[in-house]
Amino acid sequence: MANETIAIQIMGRDYQVSVKPEEKETLQAAVVMVNDKLQQLLGKNSSGSESTAVMCALMIAHEAVVAQRTSVLDMPAYQRRIVAMVERIDQASAVQEKLF
Repeated sequence: MANETIAIQIMGRDYQVSVKPEEKETLQAAVVMVNDKLQQLLGKNSSGSESTAVMCALMIAHEAVVAQRTSVLDMPAYQRRIVAMVERIDQASAVQEKLF
């Protein structure tokens, strides 16, 4: 199946992300998770957005490690999907940053 481009919004910023149709639902769930974690960090972290993003990634990774240890997950596949999502977001972010 061909990838489709969908619009997502993280912390009020719009991004265009290419995604396989069968991964669309999980990507949207990941967007909700990232937004929730970033909201949790607002006000707790006085440094820049890069630091906030790193802390958000750390929180999500911690939850993934806990989940890995408490249930049977295909962690390598989970990690590959996270890496792919991060790469897509980075690519979209790079395009967005060039506009400003």
